[in-house]
Amino acid sequence: MNPNERNFQAYLDEMDIITILLPLSYHHGLSSTFSITDDSQQVKPIQLIKKQQIENHNKYICRLSEEISFGHPYWILDEHGGKTDLQIGAVIRTGAFDERFFYDGNDLGVKCEANQTQFKIWAPTAAQVKVKLRKANSTFSEIIKMRREEKGVWSTVVHSDLELYQYTFLVLVNQEWRESVDPYAVAVTANGELGVIVKLEKTRREKPPLPPFENPVDAIIYETHIRDFTIHPNSGVKQKGLYLGAAELNTKSKNGELTGLSYVKDLGITHIEFLPFNDFAGVDELDPAKEYNWGYNPIHFNVPEGSYSTNPSDPYSRIIELKKLIDSIHSQGIRVIMDVVYNHVYIRETSSFEKIVPGYYFRHNELGFPANGTGVGNDIASERKMMKKFIVDSVRFWMEEYHIDGFRFDLMGILDIDTMQEVRKTCDSIQKGTLIIGEGWNLNTPLPIEKKAILRNQSKLPAIGQFNDKFRDSIKGSTFNLYDKGYVLGNEHYHKGALETITGSIGLDEPASGLFNQPTQSVNYVECHDNHTMWDKLGSCLSDLDPLFHIKYHRLATAIVLLSQGIPFLHSGQEFFRTKRGDGNSYKSPNHINQLDWDRKDLHQDNVEYIKGLIQIRKALPCFRMNNAEEIRTNTHILPLPTPLIGFSFQNQSEDFREVLLLINPLRRKQTIEISTGAWNVIANDKKAEIYSKQRVEGKEIVLEPVCVTILAKK
Repeated sequence: MNPNERNFQAYLDEMDIITILLPLSYHHGLSSTFSITDDSQQVKPIQLIKKQQIENHNKYICRLSEEISFGHPYWILDEHGGKTDLQIGAVIRTGAFDERFFYDGNDLGVKCEANQTQFKIWAPTAAQVKVKLRKANSTFSEIIKMRREEKGVWSTVVHSDLELYQYTFLVLVNQEWRESVDPYAVAVTANGELGVIVKLEKTRREKPPLPPFENPVDAIIYETHIRDFTIHPNSGVKQKGLYLGAAELNTKSKNGELTGLSYVKDLGITHIEFLPFNDFAGVDELDPAKEYNWGYNPIHFNVPEGSYSTNPSDPYSRIIELKKLIDSIHSQGIRVIMDVVYNHVYIRETSSFEKIVPGYYFRHNELGFPANGTGVGNDIASERKMMKKFIVDSVRFWMEEYHIDGFRFDLMGILDIDTMQEVRKTCDSIQKGTLIIGEGWNLNTPLPIEKKAILRNQSKLPAIGQFNDKFRDSIKGSTFNLYDKGYVLGNEHYHKGALETITGSIGLDEPASGLFNQPTQSVNYVECHDNHTMWDKLGSCLSDLDPLFHIKYHRLATAIVLLSQGIPFLHSGQEFFRTKRGDGNSYKSPNHINQLDWDRKDLHQDNVEYIKGLIQIRKALPCFRMNNAEEIRTNTHILPLPTPLIGFSFQNQSEDFREVLLLINPLRRKQTIEISTGAWNVIANDKKAEIYSKQRVEGKEIVLEPVCVTILAKK
């Protein structure tokens, strides 16, 4: 039926409820009887149960005497001879719909074998589905009808090997044909316009053995972006800005110092976290140098981004090259965390989800409009069974096919707790020690607060780390007020917050006041890809101060990240004072703003060595990475120092040192404090950080240098 010929609209909003909208211009919006018919021509009355006027329409709520058959056209008739097709409405967002059509099979998408290719798609509201096939470099398309099966799944088998054929699905919903790429696609053409049939078994590699990883607090995460990592002219990398470039080993700066992956290995990092590398919008894959993007515009969730490959027009290129990168990182004993964006899509209306099952995969508010807690126009409805299944299937796919070791969930607070618990369970079933962290911000999405995967519900997510914004803001100052000075800048207002967050945010003396139950839930950071870098904040906060103090403040903030209980998280280049030239939101800024500046790394090599020393200290001394809250409470003693100084005495469970002191002076003047008598090794001060330091102090007093951390250890 042509939409322009409709006299009125009718929507199936529950399994047995139809909403009919009569415009006032049509018989004054008045009707007393409605009926329903289908291809059988049998007309059945429907019960009118409520009527109300809304804007220029009368709204009629009607009840069906029997449930309709989905995938089957129906028409609604009225007493005036008017007729309209019954559209699938809000029924798809009901629990009854989810129950009826949930499909738990693991065969959605395409399966290509030697002499046959199978296609399956979940489209329960479709009246017809077809698959459209095309050979590469051909303009001729073949269209094949698919058969409806149980649970709203449509399938067909083509008895030939269709490797490298391009394909889309044609779906008829609400009398309208839509063409869509398969949401389960694993390969696409350049810029993701068409799905491509590939044989992933051709690309598989053995996962090399990795060093033991016992507990999340043993991780040291290094966040970077595949292009940023190597694009600098003096990175020493041949394949700059690409998967293969990030995989290169033994690359050197113009001064002969390590860069790239070998540098990260030398620094002591355990996990590299890459900003999104699934297929995203914002960069033309055929001319990637023209544009830049962080990658938070997801298009195809199970396909690698093509702008990082040597040939985005070859569907296998991006797959093989990403696998080579992950393999190269694993060869260095480092694990890979994938930044995943399951909270929204780039554009809802053009997404595969919306084209195939309109209205199902996204949240809507009480007025029926798409929710916008993400701020980008749509919120993924993770609580729906087939959306949850997609997320869990996708996580499984990346782990099994690409050997991913961990996930960072962007805007995790949009997702529901049940989905995140299922993700955790799935990861554990594949590989113990898979790290899962996420942004637990409470966003304005229509999901009950008790179901949101947010900070306040951390007790329901015990094995998932969350970015600790209290740590961030207490240590450096508010992220959203560039001029706010945190504890490391000498602000006594943040003294209590610093004490609390350095000890794992567990409520050291008052467990009920803790942000988390366990230190393994706290991701500690002072900067990340978002907002201003710490260096740029210091330039604004302390513009009139000697830049040497900027270095000291910055070093102190990074030291606190590495020496606090919980999971330390470093922004790449933080160790050599990364700057984005004051740009506080560089998501599409050019390379010269976003790139890792390897010349700057050489310039600040002394700070790199200092941070490297702190990483070695954290790894060597268990007192800086205690596994649980009970252990922290048992082995941590707060020293009675004058505010804003902070001091801790730790009982350290290692053969080398039994007691360790962590002393922090954020003031710009020296401070003399008392310590217990005996011989102490100085393993960190304002100049050096080294676990095997030969420097000693004895006596009852020690002088703390301005703006620095001091670590003393007693055998």
